[in-house]
Amino acid sequence: MYDYRSCVRWRINWLGSVKLPDKESLSKCYITDINFKGVRISLEEKLKKDSFVNLTLFLSSDLFFDVEAWVVWQGTLEGLNTYGLLFTKMDDEDKERLFQFIHEDFREQINKQWWDGVVIKEGGEEMEDRRIFERFNAHFPLRFLSLGENKEGQAITQDISAKGMSFVTNEELAPHTPLEMWLQVPDKGEPIYARGEVVWSKMAEPTKYKAGVELEEAEFMSLSRVLRAMKAK
Repeated sequence: MYDYRSCVRWRINWLGSVKLPDKESLSKCYITDINFKGVRISLEEKLKKDSFVNLTLFLSSDLFFDVEAWVVWQGTLEGLNTYGLLFTKMDDEDKERLFQFIHEDFREQINKQWWDGVVIKEGGEEMEDRRIFERFNAHFPLRFLSLGENKEGQAITQDISAKGMSFVTNEELAPHTPLEMWLQVPDKGEPIYARGEVVWSKMAEPTKYKAGVELEEAEFMSLSRVLRAMKAK
């Protein structure tokens, strides 16, 4: 309902609680900032980076949300484990309740941050969860199968995100072409498999075409492998 507002990260510095799947009781947590896409949270318990976690987040005794989240990054804050969580499942009704909570209790932040947005920084760098859907320059070999024509092709990726990629190939691919793809990452692992659809295509130079592909599902684990391979270069 409020997707156009989701880029704003509301800094609330709020003491709340969280119910983790492997814990019978609630754990105290400190919420630095939150929005419809994710939260920066500090707690004593440890979470596994680059993994999904199902949890219940309590802002008060009668205001809580059941969410599925991806643990994007981790750090420390005053002796506590600090995490950037990207919400991968959150009900629209809970988004509405969260907005009402922010609007009623943090009206000043709303007025200040509404249109400008907030870039949270730590150690001089933007938080990784702010960039999870941005494109990273990555040049890796790619094999693809055009499902409409049952034709194979090869390409070199230009950039990759958790939801899409662009690549250069000798084949002209029409928009809306469904693809199966195998990305070769130089980490001694198996090629990364993904499915997607061509959303745009244009000539880059004679006999060379550049195409943009949207993936069917967000490939968080695959993106983590790509980023690690990039850092190892």
